[in-house]
Amino acid sequence: MSKKFELVGSLLRPEELLSYKKQIEKDDKAVYPFYADYKGYEECEAAATQAVVKKQIEHGVGTVTDGEYSKSLWHLDFVWGLKGVERYIAKHGYFFRDKDSAESYETRKDIGLKIVGELSGKNHHFIRVFKRLKALTPGKQSKLCIPSPSHIFGELSWSDNIGLKGVYATPKQLKEGLIRAYKEFVTEYAAAGGEIIQFDDCLWEIFADDNPNSPYTGENINQETVKALAAEFIDINNALIDFGHGLGLKVWTHNCRGNYDSRNMGGGSYVKIANLFLKQLKYDRFFLEWDDDRAGSLAALEVFKDKPGTEIVLGLLSSKTNTLDDEARVFGLLDEASKIIGKERLSLSHQCGFASCDGGNELTESEQWAKIEQGQRIALKYWGV
Repeated sequence: MSKKFELVGSLLRPEELLSYKKQIEKDDKAVYPFYADYKGYEECEAAATQAVVKKQIEHGVGTVTDGEYSKSLWHLDFVWGLKGVERYIAKHGYFFRDKDSAESYETRKDIGLKIVGELSGKNHHFIRVFKRLKALTPGKQSKLCIPSPSHIFGELSWSDNIGLKGVYATPKQLKEGLIRAYKEFVTEYAAAGGEIIQFDDCLWEIFADDNPNSPYTGENINQETVKALAAEFIDINNALIDFGHGLGLKVWTHNCRGNYDSRNMGGGSYVKIANLFLKQLKYDRFFLEWDDDRAGSLAALEVFKDKPGTEIVLGLLSSKTNTLDDEARVFGLLDEASKIIGKERLSLSHQCGFASCDGGNELTESEQWAKIEQGQRIALKYWGV
């Protein structure tokens, strides 16, 4: 097995676990983490987590996660676990691009977030989730994946949670409250023995002017306002990255362009945002997406020449397909990337997890593990370790 192959985080859930999650998805009354509302759910989740951790270790996965089996959606479970937030089923879900169609593809609708009190990250359920993972992985490197603070700031800012009748009257107040809540959580994570925290940070592409799916592209957009928001995102994330570093944590990130039922949300190249995000954010490791041409040229890696301590994981493989990837293409891109950044700083992964939301992408578990094994073979052949 190769030390140069990594998993982004999520893995397909078994059917017995999904049977609970399909019910929760439509339940507007259930309270996170839902154990009290569904008899047997906690025990099922624990058993499934133990099995998937064991399978990762058997498959030589270097940095182990719980497969994100404790989550329904890649980012919202973390927010549901903050004090001061209520979950509800919204009138509509997110809208993704459908495959081979100009129509939009609507996701699940349990995405509503309502701030009902001051945000706090103390005593978060994810600490319990992490302690379970740590107990299952003695002597192994593990990580916890949570949404970046800027991503959640963006989603909350675009909802009706800010205003004179709300808990936070201004975006500045929300920003301060969110940063405080994240700091509380990260402090408890480090105290629980956490060493690596991964901020999944998936709004960058809205600032790429070659992204046709962004609300910030077009002739009538005030670009000064857009630049100010981008600066706000960078400031929020770096405040938490610095704080995590102060606690001795490694802070990683993952970025993609949407991953739901093997669909994506849009485009936007890294080249257009390289100097904005790749250069200015202080992450120790970037998991990036290049499984198809939506992310543009590898030339965006040039900005990492001035960041010698930063590692880059190239998401050249696809978690969306049920077939093995084109190895000639992958080796060609690895060669191209290593001409820009020394290959010792590079690793290989799929562009995203296999199940960013619990329903997962359109492939079987056996196909998933075959794709993971292929990634390890490619990495071992390319790096020799």
